[in-house]
Amino acid sequence: MSGCSLAGRHVVISAGPTYEDLDPVRFLGNRSSGKMGFAIAAAAAARGARVSLIAGPVTLPTPAAGTGSLHRIDVRSAAQMHAAVIGALPADVYIGAAAVADYTPARVAEEKIKKGSGSEGLTLQLVRTRDILAELAGHPRRPELVVGFAAETEDVERYARGKLAAKRLDLIAANRVGVAGSGFESDDNALVIYGADLALPLGPASKHELAGQLLDLICQRLSVAATGTGSAR
Repeated sequence: MSGCSLAGRHVVISAGPTYEDLDPVRFLGNRSSGKMGFAIAAAAAARGARVSLIAGPVTLPTPAAGTGSLHRIDVRSAAQMHAAVIGALPADVYIGAAAVADYTPARVAEEKIKKGSGSEGLTLQLVRTRDILAELAGHPRRPELVVGFAAETEDVERYARGKLAAKRLDLIAANRVGVAGSGFESDDNALVIYGADLALPLGPASKHELAGQLLDLICQRLSVAATGTGSAR
């Protein structure tokens, strides 16, 4: 894959869903396939980066290392993904493409939860998971660039810009889900990249094409930071 070089850079990428166990049989999950994050990992490795790919439960093969290197760490839960991402620091770039659960069960049942006789419902107590993006943005070993993703069903720009500001991210890639031919499980997507000074539409295109375009922008921001000619954020 052509494009800017990321040789000598460490890029940490999280991809796919997380599964939050209810009991030995059931879990709470989401529809993320991991395809976007894996495409970004492949593109970054092809540009010479040292890639740490933190993967939730997906069925995708590990991308080729390209001219760089790629280390895959498989996790299941939001807590495991948080630990793996923090453990991968220091890094030059973190790209949070994973769909991490916002909530997890307060207690995991040791045995299968049975349907009670005559019961008309089940009440679950959920607790918030740790916010990986927000923690990375405020971490003592903060990467030069922290890039988030926002999958929305409505008011995409408003929610994406709100997340960008609240979590103190450098960039956020937003897309609308629930649209045929893009988003979860599709090989194609359409993104808008937002920054404090930016609103850049990308696609519709294949996720591999979009990965390259996103990395071009990331390279540009890293170069600006390295030369001291402006802000990378």
